[in-house]
Amino acid sequence: MIRFGRGHRLRHARLQVILAVAAIATAVALPVVLVSVGGGVSAHELAMLQNAGYQIVVSAAGLHGIAHAHPLTEQILSLPSVAAASPVLSIAIDSFPAGPGATPVLAEGVIPVGFGPTLGPEESGLFPLPLPLGDPTDAVHFDNGSYRGPATYDVLVSSPFAEATRVTTGGHLLLGLTNEVSGAISYNVTGTFGVPPTVLGPVGAFAVLVPLSDLQVMTGFANAPHVPVPDAADTVEVAVVPSATSNPEVISSLRDRVQSLVPYYGVSSLSQEATQLQSATAVLTGFYLALSSVGLSVGLVFLTLVLLRRVESERRSIGIRRAIGEPGGSIAAAVVVDGVVIASLGAVVGIAAGYLVVEGLATWAHSTVQEAARLAEFVPLTLTELAGGVVGLSLVAGALAARSALRIDLAEALR
Repeated sequence: MIRFGRGHRLRHARLQVILAVAAIATAVALPVVLVSVGGGVSAHELAMLQNAGYQIVVSAAGLHGIAHAHPLTEQILSLPSVAAASPVLSIAIDSFPAGPGATPVLAEGVIPVGFGPTLGPEESGLFPLPLPLGDPTDAVHFDNGSYRGPATYDVLVSSPFAEATRVTTGGHLLLGLTNEVSGAISYNVTGTFGVPPTVLGPVGAFAVLVPLSDLQVMTGFANAPHVPVPDAADTVEVAVVPSATSNPEVISSLRDRVQSLVPYYGVSSLSQEATQLQSATAVLTGFYLALSSVGLSVGLVFLTLVLLRRVESERRSIGIRRAIGEPGGSIAAAVVVDGVVIASLGAVVGIAAGYLVVEGLATWAHSTVQEAARLAEFVPLTLTELAGGVVGLSLVAGALAARSALRIDLAEALR
């Protein structure tokens, strides 16, 4: 049994127990950190997919690879069960909020009428809907691909950008593709919007929202001669009617019909992405546990050595107990219980240490690490299974030590 008291031998025994607990705790803390943070991030991304306002997304290889976004959007809108389609073009440009100095911003070109219905419940509250960006359909300036219609030059700016640069609704903001103010265009600031948090990438706090055709003309992705991609977009997000959102067959059929319109583009549904994310999360969790098994193996080997050392140091005591008639099963059980107690203490300390590490990262880390740590999920069942696995493996260590105790030669031990 584990003993605590005075004396050199007892102090040495206590040190062995403390080191064994520390070794197991260190081995347990690693999977606690990895699984809780990785699982939390995956759960967050999965929730974003499940709560998105759109169900199907069209994408293309290359930079701004979707061509003829306006007519493609109209074709998609003509399909049954489609409620909205929103092409999005994202390009970094320069703004000139005060004076000649340029401030980089992320500009997103959208068709106002289609953008709102493809937002999820959380994101929709960040934008003024309907978007005050002039022509809702963006058809006037687009003018059937000629881009000769009058442009409204309206812009929505993100609230962090507005606060940092003191841009206000009703004012004007110069936007251009380069940092030369002479080539910038004056836009009317018609409102602000919030910025949703992101985890796997930097937060685009300085952002603006403009009509799709305006951004295409500014960046050279309209229908002018020799453009790399005419009427370009990065993605087209498709929302279905409410009655079809929970019907996988309808969404699958619609995805196939959209794919037939764009055979050379990628078309996926969020249900597919969610399934892929869940599979990736399972693989990643398995990798975390496999990586952590190295540390657990070291901790359990150390526990085995500690128990064997304790048996060796108590050879005479064990011999006396056996000589006076104490059953071997009782002696073996005491050794196994010692191992279970040490492993249990190590598991509890390891879980607590892992929790404190994650909380520390969430409080004092920077940027993406902090955001990921704040999303960590400590699932009681997972932690219980981890602790149970460590205690279960400690039975093996205890059994080896108990076998050694039962094989002690009585005559030699009592000599």
